Amino acid sequence: MQAKAVARTVRIAPRKARLVIDLIRGKQIGEAVAILRHTPKTASPIIEKVLKSAVANAEHNYEMDINNLVVTEAYVGEGPTLKRFRPRAMGRASAINKRTSHITIVVSEKKEG
Repeated sequence: MQAKAVARTVRIAPRKARLVIDLIRGKQIGEAVAILRHTPKTASPIIEKVLKSAVANAEHNYEMDINNLVVTEAYVGEGPTLKRFRPRAMGRASAINKRTSHITIVVSEKKEG
């Protein structure tokens, strides 16, 4: 049994979010939250929120024990890109891509034994 939470179209570049999500993959919930709290990255609070949502889903929807939960899957997909333009010299403009992310976290109960 596993529970999942997804945050879609989050305004952070997937490349930056992946740096943080790689830190918590395979960890127990308490350890993962502690890592996220002490990681000085912009993506940390966003990922922590998704993790807490996955834990809440596991507890409420599937009646799992919070103390036995482990982050089994954690990945960041690319969301839609917001395209913006920046004025440059001599009447030109250059494109700026503001990237978004889809953050997915799956938690499941640790096997006993």
